Amino acid sequence: MWPAAMTRQMKASSSRAEFFAGVRAELPLLLGVVPFGMIFGVLGLAAGMPGWAVVLSSSLIFGGSSQVVFAQLWGAGTPPAVLTTTVGVVNLRHLLYSAAVADYLRALPWRWKLLLAYLLTDEAFAAAVPRLRDGPVTAQRHYFLFGTGFTLWSGWQVSTLAGVLLGAAIPPGWSLDFSIALTFIALLVLSVHRRSDTWAALAAALVVLPALALPHKLGLLVAAAVGIAFGLWLSRFDRKQG
Repeated sequence: MWPAAMTRQMKASSSRAEFFAGVRAELPLLLGVVPFGMIFGVLGLAAGMPGWAVVLSSSLIFGGSSQVVFAQLWGAGTPPAVLTTTVGVVNLRHLLYSAAVADYLRALPWRWKLLLAYLLTDEAFAAAVPRLRDGPVTAQRHYFLFGTGFTLWSGWQVSTLAGVLLGAAIPPGWSLDFSIALTFIALLVLSVHRRSDTWAALAAALVVLPALALPHKLGLLVAAAVGIAFGLWLSRFDRKQG
């Protein structure tokens, strides 16, 4: 019995260590997430959403950009079917995150997969994927992703509630909307670990400026497609060098 109890204690200790390591990895990103959540709280109220609906959407949708789209469409009186479909399309990027971590989490039971799928958003993925991809292979490494996702979820709920409570009391001079750009810049920096990542980001940056002239903001999609294609092509050389 003693060896079994000792093994359980070691696993619990390792799980706690992974969880809190994930928390620490996520905390710096909250500097951009918290103002973003406050902005959404204010935008939701300005769009005519009741306060409870603004807060509830942060739990049900749990995606900053898709929630902003949701609030804008709500304010425009968009039919529910169109609203739901649009938010779903915006959140399709989460399928890419899921595919990227699937191999690392394949052995987990379904209850863990469902929980981590819910928590797997932009900032949680960016903070956790270096650990999953390049860190030691352990049976408790999914706790790292749980730590990043739980920290992000908690910060997002609190900041959204703060935005709803403060509302118009937030001075316009704070320019909180700039935090959205800062958040995604931080995600980019965290995601660049290999030579192919760097060149993919540079290729997208070079294309997006002249492509901004395209209508309906298609330039962003074109730049993203170029960056993805360039990164996939160069990733073959990363594997050969590894």
